[in-house]
Amino acid sequence: MAPLFTSAPGVQQAAFRFRCIACGHLSDSASQNFRCQQCKDLLEITYPRWKEARPDAAKLKSTWRDRRLSSTPIDLSGVWRFRELLPAPASDDQAISLREGNTPLYELPQCARITGVPRLFAKHQGLSPTGSFKDAGMTVAATFARLAGFRWVACASTGNTSASMAAYAARGGMRSLVLVPDGKISWSKLSQALDYGAVTCQLRTDFDGCLRLLQELVLRAPVYQLNSINPFRLEGQKTLALELLEQFDWQPPDHIIVPGGNLGNSSAIGKALLEMRDLGLIPRLPKLSIIQAEGANALVRTLREAGGQRLISVQAETRATAVRIGNPASWKKAVHVLESTGGACEQVTEIEIAQAKAEIGAEGIGCEPASAVTLAGLKKLVKQGFVKPDETVVLVLTGNLLKDPDFTMGFHRGDLFKGTPDESASAALNRLRRPPVVLDATLDAVIGTLEEAEKYS
Repeated sequence: MAPLFTSAPGVQQAAFRFRCIACGHLSDSASQNFRCQQCKDLLEITYPRWKEARPDAAKLKSTWRDRRLSSTPIDLSGVWRFRELLPAPASDDQAISLREGNTPLYELPQCARITGVPRLFAKHQGLSPTGSFKDAGMTVAATFARLAGFRWVACASTGNTSASMAAYAARGGMRSLVLVPDGKISWSKLSQALDYGAVTCQLRTDFDGCLRLLQELVLRAPVYQLNSINPFRLEGQKTLALELLEQFDWQPPDHIIVPGGNLGNSSAIGKALLEMRDLGLIPRLPKLSIIQAEGANALVRTLREAGGQRLISVQAETRATAVRIGNPASWKKAVHVLESTGGACEQVTEIEIAQAKAEIGAEGIGCEPASAVTLAGLKKLVKQGFVKPDETVVLVLTGNLLKDPDFTMGFHRGDLFKGTPDESASAALNRLRRPPVVLDATLDAVIGTLEEAEKYS
């Protein structure tokens, strides 16, 4: 299958080009591994027309606001509603959409008291169609896969990508191939891919091994890669930032805090922030910070030990499976975003992740473990003085609570850390546990339980 050209049938002519993040080489086409033809680094999408005729910021805001009242299928998507800043098909009806985006912005009053940051919010991407932030990117990438004539799409995944890709492939009449690490993803996520019809291969390796195999596969078979090195994915995911700033009436928060796994999402959000500033949509940049699990801290080590100049890979191990990645593909993009926005990069322990997840849950807002690294990281950034109490902070929650119910049940039953080095330290979390209580079926037993619970409220 030939590479996708920006001038291909069904694509808006000359609307975008591919640019290497390292050497800056511009191209009208991208090979299946999405690498620069000159230096082999990753590609991103750029929009030459913006330099010739910068879009009118006020008009864009008005157009996007008006579309929220539209019943046209493409306008019902919280991604394609911002299509002036995206690579777009020539016809609106060519977009593959499940009405993604349109995710809520929640206040977090209890977490605000815990952190000492009164203006604390959560942008919950876990309330997307397949339950994670991946949908925002997949609608764009899947659309262009179909425009390029591919019958098969594929991804390596820790779970969320596979669920999203399989759903959008099914919706677009394509077949999907999923490569996942055997025994290292949540069954809830895997069940989604199965239900959406994916051919699923559980490989005896980790995520990074799955991704290496996929890179070889797409160069030998007519299969379109839908991992986050695909720049169309990141273009879709950047709309999270557009929607967030619209929800803030285009007045930026001081900080946006994002979980760090393969680093595509933080790269996408950062790209959007820079574009919004350059287009005059926002007056200043918020600081974008990235939080990783201590057991999957490749970016943290890259910055601290190599000054961000070379990637230090790690053997990733964390219960927050969505960020269990030791060789993040988009690390250079993430370093650029941190430098451009003045953000920070921190790591948090398994105990800190579990505690933060329960604290977010106590707000009535559920999230998967990887999302909770943001709250755990915020606590550290406050202690360091990087985040000030009078600043506005947004935590990006990337996945739904139901993505990993085994983690939640293990936490509340008290056996999540059983047999691990964290077992003794986990006793400090007992106050947050709410295990189910088994009772005789009598009124007195239920009333007694209520009275006991009242003592600790």
